[in-house]
Amino acid sequence: MLRFLLRTFAYLYHLLLCLFLAAVGGLGLLTRHATLNLGMLPWEDPALSYWLFFGGLAGLFSLLLAVTGKLRLPFLIWTAAVAVLAIRGFFLSPYAFRDAGHFTNMALLTVGAVIAVAGAWMHFWQRR
Repeated sequence: MLRFLLRTFAYLYHLLLCLFLAAVGGLGLLTRHATLNLGMLPWEDPALSYWLFFGGLAGLFSLLLAVTGKLRLPFLIWTAAVAVLAIRGFFLSPYAFRDAGHFTNMALLTVGAVIAVAGAWMHFWQRR
Protein backbone atom coordinates (compact mmCIF):
# COMPACT_ATOMS: atom_id res chain seq x y z
CA MET A 1 0.00 0.00 0.00
CA LEU A 2 2.85 2.38 0.85
CA ARG A 3 4.50 1.69 -2.51
CA PHE A 4 1.28 2.52 -4.30
CA LEU A 5 0.80 5.79 -2.39
CA LEU A 6 4.39 6.90 -2.94
CA ARG A 7 4.32 5.98 -6.62
CA THR A 8 1.01 7.78 -7.14
CA PHE A 9 2.32 10.84 -5.30
CA ALA A 10 5.45 10.85 -7.46
CA TYR A 11 3.39 10.61 -10.64
CA LEU A 12 1.00 13.41 -9.67
CA TYR A 13 3.71 15.68 -8.26
CA HIS A 14 5.82 15.42 -11.39
CA LEU A 15 2.87 15.60 -13.77
CA LEU A 16 1.91 18.97 -12.29
CA LEU A 17 5.52 20.15 -12.08
CA CYS A 18 6.32 19.18 -15.67
CA LEU A 19 3.18 20.83 -17.02
CA PHE A 20 4.03 23.99 -15.07
CA LEU A 21 7.65 23.99 -16.25
CA ALA A 22 6.70 23.44 -19.89
CA ALA A 23 4.04 26.16 -19.71
CA VAL A 24 6.34 28.75 -18.11
CA GLY A 25 9.19 27.85 -20.45
CA GLY A 26 6.88 27.97 -23.45
CA LEU A 27 5.58 31.38 -22.45
CA GLY A 28 9.15 32.56 -21.99
CA LEU A 29 10.02 31.37 -25.47
CA LEU A 30 6.93 32.92 -27.04
CA THR A 31 7.27 36.30 -25.36
CA ARG A 32 10.82 37.36 -26.05
CA HIS A 33 10.20 40.75 -24.43
CA ALA A 34 9.62 39.32 -20.96
CA THR A 35 12.53 38.22 -18.82
CA LEU A 36 12.29 35.13 -16.65
CA ASN A 37 14.10 35.38 -13.33
CA LEU A 38 14.09 32.27 -11.18
CA GLY A 39 16.95 32.82 -8.76
CA MET A 40 16.86 29.28 -7.42
CA LEU A 41 17.84 27.80 -10.79
CA PRO A 42 21.37 27.95 -12.22
CA TRP A 43 20.30 29.40 -15.59
CA GLU A 44 19.39 32.88 -16.73
CA ASP A 45 17.14 33.99 -19.56
CA PRO A 46 17.09 33.15 -22.50
CA ALA A 47 18.65 29.75 -21.68
CA LEU A 48 16.27 29.44 -18.71
CA SER A 49 13.24 29.39 -21.02
CA TYR A 50 14.73 26.55 -23.07
CA TRP A 51 15.71 24.57 -19.96
CA LEU A 52 12.23 24.94 -18.47
CA PHE A 53 10.36 24.09 -21.65
CA PHE A 54 12.45 21.15 -22.80
CA GLY A 55 13.05 19.98 -19.23
CA GLY A 56 9.29 19.90 -18.68
CA LEU A 57 8.81 17.92 -21.88
CA ALA A 58 11.60 15.50 -20.94
CA GLY A 59 10.03 15.05 -17.50
CA LEU A 60 6.65 14.33 -19.09
CA PHE A 61 8.26 11.80 -21.43
CA SER A 62 10.04 10.06 -18.54
CA LEU A 63 6.77 10.03 -16.62
CA LEU A 64 4.95 8.48 -19.58
CA LEU A 65 7.63 5.78 -19.87
CA ALA A 66 7.38 5.01 -16.14
CA VAL A 67 3.58 4.92 -16.05
CA THR A 68 3.42 2.55 -19.00
CA GLY A 69 6.17 0.38 -17.48
CA LYS A 70 8.38 0.65 -20.58
CA LEU A 71 11.36 2.28 -18.85
CA ARG A 72 11.59 3.35 -15.21
CA LEU A 73 15.16 4.63 -14.95
CA PRO A 74 14.61 7.99 -16.72
CA PHE A 75 11.84 8.87 -14.27
CA LEU A 76 14.05 8.01 -11.31
CA ILE A 77 16.84 10.18 -12.74
CA TRP A 78 14.35 13.01 -13.40
CA THR A 79 12.94 12.93 -9.84
CA ALA A 80 16.44 12.88 -8.35
CA ALA A 81 17.53 15.82 -10.53
CA VAL A 82 14.49 17.85 -9.47
CA ALA A 83 15.13 17.12 -5.79
CA VAL A 84 18.82 18.06 -6.10
CA LEU A 85 17.96 21.30 -7.93
CA ALA A 86 15.36 22.17 -5.28
CA ILE A 87 17.70 21.51 -2.36
CA ARG A 88 20.60 23.28 -4.02
CA GLY A 89 18.54 26.19 -5.32
CA PHE A 90 16.52 26.96 -2.22
CA PHE A 91 18.85 26.04 0.63
CA LEU A 92 22.46 25.85 -0.62
CA SER A 93 22.55 29.04 -2.68
CA PRO A 94 22.19 32.73 -1.90
CA TYR A 95 18.46 32.54 -2.74
CA ALA A 96 16.51 34.77 -0.33
CA PHE A 97 13.02 34.02 0.96
CA ARG A 98 10.56 36.92 1.20
CA ASP A 99 9.06 35.84 4.51
CA ALA A 100 8.34 32.81 6.71
CA GLY A 101 5.38 31.76 4.56
CA HIS A 102 7.52 31.72 1.43
CA PHE A 103 10.13 29.63 3.24
CA THR A 104 7.44 27.17 4.38
CA ASN A 105 6.06 26.81 0.84
CA MET A 106 9.49 26.17 -0.66
CA ALA A 107 10.37 23.73 2.12
CA LEU A 108 7.15 21.80 1.42
CA LEU A 109 7.87 21.84 -2.31
CA THR A 110 11.35 20.42 -1.60
CA VAL A 111 10.04 17.78 0.80
CA GLY A 112 7.51 16.80 -1.88
CA ALA A 113 10.34 16.39 -4.38
CA VAL A 114 12.25 14.13 -1.96
CA ILE A 115 9.14 12.04 -1.27
CA ALA A 116 8.63 11.73 -5.04
CA VAL A 117 12.19 10.36 -5.33
CA ALA A 118 11.26 7.70 -2.77
CA GLY A 119 8.19 6.80 -4.83
CA ALA A 120 10.21 6.61 -8.05
CA TRP A 121 12.88 4.54 -6.28
CA MET A 122 10.33 2.02 -5.02
CA HIS A 123 8.70 1.86 -8.45
CA PHE A 124 12.11 1.34 -10.07
CA TRP A 125 12.75 -1.80 -8.00
CA GLN A 126 9.22 -3.15 -8.27
CA ARG A 127 8.82 -6.42 -10.11
CA ARG A 128 7.18 -6.20 -13.49
